Amino acid sequence: MTIKVGINGFGRIGRMVFRAVYNEFKDIEIVGINDLLDADYLAYMLKYDSVHGRFDHEVSSEPGAMIVDGKKIRLTAERDPADLKWGDVGADIVIDCTGFFLTAEGCQKHIDAGAKKVVQSAPSKDGTPMFVYGVNHESYAGQTIVSAASCTTNCLAPIAKVLNDKWGIKRGLMTTVHAATATQKTVDGPSQKDWRGGRGILENIIPSSTGAAKAVGVVLPELNGKLTGMAFR
Repeated sequence: MTIKVGINGFGRIGRMVFRAVYNEFKDIEIVGINDLLDADYLAYMLKYDSVHGRFDHEVSSEPGAMIVDGKKIRLTAERDPADLKWGDVGADIVIDCTGFFLTAEGCQKHIDAGAKKVVQSAPSKDGTPMFVYGVNHESYAGQTIVSAASCTTNCLAPIAKVLNDKWGIKRGLMTTVHAATATQKTVDGPSQKDWRGGRGILENIIPSSTGAAKAVGVVLPELNGKLTGMAFR
């Protein structure tokens, strides 16, 4: 049985989801992509990646569609998920990679537009259930809207689980050395909320807060309140 997936937001995470599906999962079909960029630019960004290299498939575009290995994938450019008409392409699951819709209320718009289930690609901002594969995925009970947590939580939680299962954790301090992110600056510039965050990434290692330690307590309730930490970016 083929699982039909729609992607909302074709930025860094959205494109990596697309690549993973085409390279690793033959039982998943991408049926729709929603992003505000032009179709030809989306195709270009998919085809060439500075980290992962060339996407080893034929990629082209036309108005309203991206064409990969001869198969057309619907492209839309809607700001409101309620307008996406996922039912028209039969989307079973929508992976929301925008970072803007991190509550059940926001993701419900995908459901109302015809999707059956939604996965948030970042930590939720409400009580939406959060899962890390290999840590608590077996507790998934069919919830319609879930969060896949953050990149750091996906790194930290499996290690914390192994340590806690084997020896137990009384308390812990974690440090993540994080890759530069799109919101950081290449040269020093203004950053009103976080002065250090305005420093150029080429010359600095910038200390920052991280919610990953707290998020581990969500996917591993027995560690709730036991971990803290920080990030270097």
